[in-house]
Amino acid sequence: MRYLFLLAALAAAGAQATAPSVRVDAVRLFRDVETLAADDMEGRLAGSPGGRKARDYVRERLKQAGVTPLGTTFDQPFTFTSRNAGERHGTNLVGVIRGTRDPSRYIVVTAHYDHIGVRDGQVFNGADDNASGVAALLAVSEYFSQAKPTHSLLIAALDAEESGLHGAKALLRDSPIPTSAMVMNVNLDMVGRDPANKLFAAGTYHYPFLVPYLDHIAQPPIVFEFGRDRPGGPDDWTNSSDHYVFHQAGIPFLFFSVDDLDHHHKASDDAATIGREFLAGAAATIITAVHRLDGHLDEIAGRRLDQ
Repeated sequence: MRYLFLLAALAAAGAQATAPSVRVDAVRLFRDVETLAADDMEGRLAGSPGGRKARDYVRERLKQAGVTPLGTTFDQPFTFTSRNAGERHGTNLVGVIRGTRDPSRYIVVTAHYDHIGVRDGQVFNGADDNASGVAALLAVSEYFSQAKPTHSLLIAALDAEESGLHGAKALLRDSPIPTSAMVMNVNLDMVGRDPANKLFAAGTYHYPFLVPYLDHIAQPPIVFEFGRDRPGGPDDWTNSSDHYVFHQAGIPFLFFSVDDLDHHHKASDDAATIGREFLAGAAATIITAVHRLDGHLDEIAGRRLDQ
């Protein structure tokens, strides 16, 4: 089937509620991964021709998904310093889906589109890291462009994550909206494969008040778990991707990712290794989570201030 139809059963804190069914275009999801992880993208290194080609593709897909730029363009260029290459250039792609009731409060949904480029003549395609997260970001955008959220979603495809989270730093440094309006960050990085079908949400150790809003969100075949965020633990992902920059700024985060690192930063991380059903289930689970968080964002904002 072209579409996977997944029912999202959403439970409000203290009460049971059912969300509308979530329709995920599994073919479109995988095509986005295949395109971004193709050899002609040259590993999507920030500032490279392959990185620019990937950016052009993601920009067009954001338009198709119904995301609106905050100004005249999605592009938000920035410069950063690399230890080995001196001054370099990156470009974030940032847009918005306006909320219907309170558009002044935002969930910031992020996924980095860069990867590590070409090394010793081999293209590192980065299908899971992080073409999968960008594909899920686009699926989130398409869903909420149709089923409008109550609050606004800031949609950000970030550059130069692999070089030191520089895209996220630039987004907060030169934010198109007040950072005080960013109630929380949902970051997607590596959501395309796991042999045990496990999808983790890290962040609730630091922000435990988020746990009740994420009850019963897993969509088939996903096995959903919290964790990978305890300081000093063997697998603490708190500083492992762009959400860390939000955490440093005092903005609560949820980081969706997987525990499967067999292909991480290897030339074998290509589209053929992506689990198509897993990716579709992960995207549907993330959409369900954003739906739940949007429905309780005023409470979350209050809990954030109480911390």
